[in-house]
Amino acid sequence: MIVDGFPPIAEKSAEVLILGSMPSVASLSKGEYYGHPRNAFWPIMRQLFGAGPELDYRKRSRILIEHYLAVWDVLQTCYRPGSADANIDVGSIKINDFNRFFEQHRDIKRVLFNGGAAESLYRKHVLPILNSCFNYLEYQRVPSTSPAYAAMSLERKTMAWKAALGIVVNGRQ
Repeated sequence: MIVDGFPPIAEKSAEVLILGSMPSVASLSKGEYYGHPRNAFWPIMRQLFGAGPELDYRKRSRILIEHYLAVWDVLQTCYRPGSADANIDVGSIKINDFNRFFEQHRDIKRVLFNGGAAESLYRKHVLPILNSCFNYLEYQRVPSTSPAYAAMSLERKTMAWKAALGIVVNGRQ
């Protein structure tokens, strides 16, 4: 099926961009980033910022924005049966416009990849066409919050995300 992603959760003040690959079927049906009930993203955000899945989606999004975080996906559109990144038809992908996004969000200095698929897609399809004026961006992969990545406990994932977001958790630099 052809899958269309969401617009970013972002304001001009964002300092860190969290990137996934493409929303899951569950996320698409709910109209929310990380909408699968077993995805660890919102439980991790609860531990770090109080933005847990029990809150209304708009409230959770607002909390992330208040902590200078932005959320988006590498892909704007693709053909993908089901939710697995491995099922993405590489020939069908259309990436989001990162040159425009970073131009509009000049305070972003770091990009966190939510798992290996997001990082791989970005490095292959975005970096080669990203304007060199954005060479200052720092990149880091964090453990995937997907329920498909069960090799790491929620506690260990939370610790890794906390370390990666330390600049935001401990105050702005």
